[in-house]
Amino acid sequence: MKFNEMAYSRPNIDTLSSELNTIKEQLENAKDPDQQIKAYDKADKIIRGYQTMGSLAYVRHTINTKDEFYDKENDFFDENGPVVEDLLHKINTVLLKSPFIEELKKRYGELLFLNTEISLRCFSSEIVDLAKEENKLQSDYQKLFASATVLWEGKTIPLTMLGVHKQSADRKVRKEAFLKDAEFFESHKEEFDEIYDKLVKNRNKQARILGYDNFIQMGYDRLGRNCYSPKEVAAFREQIVEHIVPVVSSLRESQKSRIGVENLHLYDNDIIFKEGNVKPKGSADDILKAGFEMYNQMHEKTAEFIKFMFDNSLFDVLSREGKAPGGYCTEFADFKAPFIFSNFNGTAGDVDVLTHEAGHAFAYYTAAKKGVISAYTSPTIEACEVHSMSVEFLTAPYHNKFFGEDTPKYEYYHLADALNFIPYGCMVDEFQHLMYENEDLTPDERKELWLRLEKKYRPHLHLDDLPFYKDGGGWQRQLHIYLYPLYYIDYCMAQTVAFQFFTLSLKDYNEAFEKYLAFVDLAGTKTFEELVQSVDLKLPYEEGCLKETAMQISDWLQNNSI
Repeated sequence: MKFNEMAYSRPNIDTLSSELNTIKEQLENAKDPDQQIKAYDKADKIIRGYQTMGSLAYVRHTINTKDEFYDKENDFFDENGPVVEDLLHKINTVLLKSPFIEELKKRYGELLFLNTEISLRCFSSEIVDLAKEENKLQSDYQKLFASATVLWEGKTIPLTMLGVHKQSADRKVRKEAFLKDAEFFESHKEEFDEIYDKLVKNRNKQARILGYDNFIQMGYDRLGRNCYSPKEVAAFREQIVEHIVPVVSSLRESQKSRIGVENLHLYDNDIIFKEGNVKPKGSADDILKAGFEMYNQMHEKTAEFIKFMFDNSLFDVLSREGKAPGGYCTEFADFKAPFIFSNFNGTAGDVDVLTHEAGHAFAYYTAAKKGVISAYTSPTIEACEVHSMSVEFLTAPYHNKFFGEDTPKYEYYHLADALNFIPYGCMVDEFQHLMYENEDLTPDERKELWLRLEKKYRPHLHLDDLPFYKDGGGWQRQLHIYLYPLYYIDYCMAQTVAFQFFTLSLKDYNEAFEKYLAFVDLAGTKTFEELVQSVDLKLPYEEGCLKETAMQISDWLQNNSI
């Protein structure tokens, strides 16, 4: 079914509550495991329907944040999401106490019950009102960001459209684009500060009500992390500082020489070539057409997937005023359909969307076809990011469809950019840990801390001639900090796994791609550690993984320098 034909109707919370409470009673009164299985499966179906409507409302809201109807519908789900979560919490509590637990484990697998136990730790009816407030604050941030427009060459354009100018070959142009960007954030910094301050204190308050010291472990539990802790993540970040930051700094020295600058400023950060970064050939429609051809040729499974996406118009990728920033992939469970949202801006990032977000979409499409229960549709987030980041590299044989004779430059840029990202991702993660450990920091203290982390993770970068950024405000434009707390490190860990798929593909592409398909095919039936080990790859926080990865990527970049 095409996206615009998918009917939306607001769920009736009273009816849904009644149905889920009845299921809770059926689980409590069940005389045998079959009765509990029947009740649980019915609850799963009801929740899929609720989530489908929530996803439709969210997508249509983010496509046009000025649409009053879907703005109100999005508010409805912000308001009622915690209510539904409370109902599920009660059902899951009964499930974990089932006298037929061993029979249920045989039916659903043990991971469901481990994940359920984790989810129960981070929610209770006591925090419903705080969770509603958190949802509203997140929406306030997104609306504020989406409202951003700037005057560029006599025209008012969305802030997201500055992306192409930020990567201009003309240094003056890209600096001006960053200044325009900074102008908006500087003029709204008090609003951004206030929203974040409230979010940090709100989340910490929720955590303490539930018995945590602060939000950090609660955040891990909300993300469903079931095989590692903040301790492993901290060790991972320190290995990044030891093994990746020096390689990146060395690459940056070469970059300075290549683009002809004495010092690398923020507006030079993404410029790999003096003549400017590689851009895809043709229009947005040309890029989409090439994407269709690529997936159609890669494998019979990807061909089936991309035909489904195009036949059902499951994309919205053009930037326009009033559209929310960023990009994401979500799904409409009742229709077994993923959806890709983005803001094309004329840069190589437009192609990355058709690999990265389509990687998520392909993984969901694969799981939905298999008919796994909702709890197993997706693994934890870092594994989901492996789906997307790996396919960015495994599409290499088809990059010429987008870049033609510039393909070698794109592939150098893409790999260098991926490596350069990891220290920044770790900086975002450490910043968030410190925020929840120190909730009473003032706005200025938060910004001072961000600048200290800049020196730790990006010592080669100069910020001194850009307002807002030089004062340490750059984190305010990183929407994950506001909307998806503690998520960002998942990208870094996933990238280290994706690098392993990349280096394997250089030796044996078919073996790498088959391993990737095997990884995707397991969906959410295993933990992140089990998924990585199932295809004979190394865990990101495994001793020696990062040192080996840094050497392999550095060697490739040196041997393929343009």
